[in-house]
Amino acid sequence: MSGHSKWHNIRLRKGKQDAVRSKLFTKIAREIIVAAREGGGNPDSNLRLKLTIQKARENSMPADNIKRAIQRGTGEVEGANYEETYYEGYGPAGVAVLVSCLTDNRNRTVAELRNIFSKSGGNLGESGCVAWMFEQTGLVQVPADKADEDTVMMATMDAGADDIRMEGDSIDVLCQPNDVQQIRDALTAAGIEYSSAEVTMLPKSTVRIEDSKEANQILRLLDALDDNDDVQQVYANFDIPDELMQEAAA
Repeated sequence: MSGHSKWHNIRLRKGKQDAVRSKLFTKIAREIIVAAREGGGNPDSNLRLKLTIQKARENSMPADNIKRAIQRGTGEVEGANYEETYYEGYGPAGVAVLVSCLTDNRNRTVAELRNIFSKSGGNLGESGCVAWMFEQTGLVQVPADKADEDTVMMATMDAGADDIRMEGDSIDVLCQPNDVQQIRDALTAAGIEYSSAEVTMLPKSTVRIEDSKEANQILRLLDALDDNDDVQQVYANFDIPDELMQEAAA
C-alpha cells in the first residue's frame, strides 16, 4: 500500500490536532451535504451518507453540525452548492497525485491547486493523466493491538473481504466499495474494534522514495493540498520508508 495513509496518520499526531480537527469537520460537512443531495437524507438507504455520518461521529463532530449538513444537502436549509471533482498531477520524483475536491468555484480551486503543485516541485496535469493508476477500494483498518491478522480474517472472510494486509500498526481489510458496511458489521459482531472505514483510492503500483529531500518535498506537497479547504482527499502512489517518514514528521 502507498505511504500516504501513514503520512495522514502522522499528520494527525504532529501537534496541530485542533486546527486539523476544525478543517476535518469542514471537509466532512461538505461530504455529508453532497451525499445527502445525491442520495437523500436517510442514511439507511444512502450508504455514502451512512459511512460519512459514522466518520463524523468517530471524529466527535457535534450532532447539530451533522444534522445541519444533511439539511443543507436535502435543501431544507440554504447553503453553497458544492460540486464533486477530481484533479490530477505529478509531484516530486514523478509521484502520481490524485486530488478529490468538493468546490463551489472550479476556477478558484484549479488556480489554487496549480499554484500548490508548482510551488512544491510538481505540476497539475490533464484529466486522466494519473487516475488510471488508482483503483477504488473499500478499506477498513483495525489497530494491530486490538486483534491479530488471523482473527480479523476469520471475522471478515465471509463478509466480503478481498485481502488482509499488515501495514505497520494497522491490519487493513480490503473489499469492494459496497461491502464496507458488511465488513464493519462483521468486525463489530466479532467484538473487534476498528479505527476507520472508508472508500478510498489505492495505487496499483508505487514509487519507492529513498532520498530524504524528495521525501520531504512530497510530504510538503501533500500537506499543502490537504490544507486547502476545497480538497477532501489526497491520494498518492509513493512508498517512503518508515524512518524517512518519521524523520519528516519530527
